[in-house]
Amino acid sequence: MMDTPESLPETLSLERLEVNLFRGVSPEFGPPRIFGGQVIAQSLLAAYETVEDRICHSLHCYFIRPGDPRVPIVFDVDRSRDGGSFTTRRVVAIQNGKQIFNLAASFQVAEEGFEHQTPMPAVPSVDELPDEAEQQKKNLEKLPEEMRKMMSRPRPIEMRAVDGNLFGGGKGPKPATQDVWFRARAPIGSDPRMHQVIMAYASDMNMLSTAMRPHGVQWQTPGFQSASLDHAMWFHKPSDFNDWHLYTQDSPSATGGRGFVRGSIYDAKGELVASVAQEGLIRLRK
Repeated sequence: MMDTPESLPETLSLERLEVNLFRGVSPEFGPPRIFGGQVIAQSLLAAYETVEDRICHSLHCYFIRPGDPRVPIVFDVDRSRDGGSFTTRRVVAIQNGKQIFNLAASFQVAEEGFEHQTPMPAVPSVDELPDEAEQQKKNLEKLPEEMRKMMSRPRPIEMRAVDGNLFGGGKGPKPATQDVWFRARAPIGSDPRMHQVIMAYASDMNMLSTAMRPHGVQWQTPGFQSASLDHAMWFHKPSDFNDWHLYTQDSPSATGGRGFVRGSIYDAKGELVASVAQEGLIRLRK
C-alpha cells in the first residue's frame, strides 16, 4: 500500500512503439477495471505526442468496452488534419486486438478574440471545508473490502465536496447539482499540456454521482450499475491544476437508464477554464 499519492505524470506516461503508436499501463493499486479518466488522459497525451506548438481546445470520446488494468493499452493515433489554425487527431485505445475507447481532439494555435464567461457560483472556500480523509471516514465502512482498500490510500486527486458528500455519499434524494473543489496532489511541472492531461483525468471523477443524487442511490446500493458512456471536454484557458479548482455540476436529465451531467471548472480566481459533459449508464437491477 502506498503512503504517498502517485505521480500522475509518471503513471500516465507512454512508450512510443512506432511513429503513431504508443503503449501505456495502469497503476498497480487501481480499480478492477481501468478508470475512465486514465484512458482519456493517456489518449490525449498520445495525441499531443503528434502535435507541435498547439494546445487542445476540445475533445470528444466514447467508452466502448471495459478496460483490463492488467493488460497494457495500445494507442493508435490518426493524424486527421494539420490546418493553418487547427489540428485534428483521432486516437483509438486497444486491448487484446479490440477497441476499448476512442477519442477525437482538436488543437489550436494561440489566438486573441472575444471574451465572456458565466460567473463562478458563490460557494464556501476550500479552507472552510474538511479535508477528503475526514469526508470519507463516514462512507468507508459501508464500502466493499476491495473498494475500501482502494479508497483509503492517498489518491492522486484531492477533492473536497461543498456539501460533504463525495461520490454519491449521504442518505436520501438530493438536488441534481454538486460543487466539488479538486486539484492534483503531486507536482505536475510547468508543461501546460500536462496540466490539461491531468485535468482531463480528474474530470471523469464524481460526474455520474451527480445524476444519481435525485434517486437516492449510491455506488454500493444493491443492484446498482454504472459506467461512463461518452465524455466531452472544452478547454477555455490554461491553468495550474496543482492549485484548487471548483468543479460545479448539474444533471438536467436521466432517462432510458442513462444520466446526463454538465460540469464547469473554475480556477480559484473565478476564471472559467474548462467545461465538461458526460452521459453514463445508471441502472438499478431488481
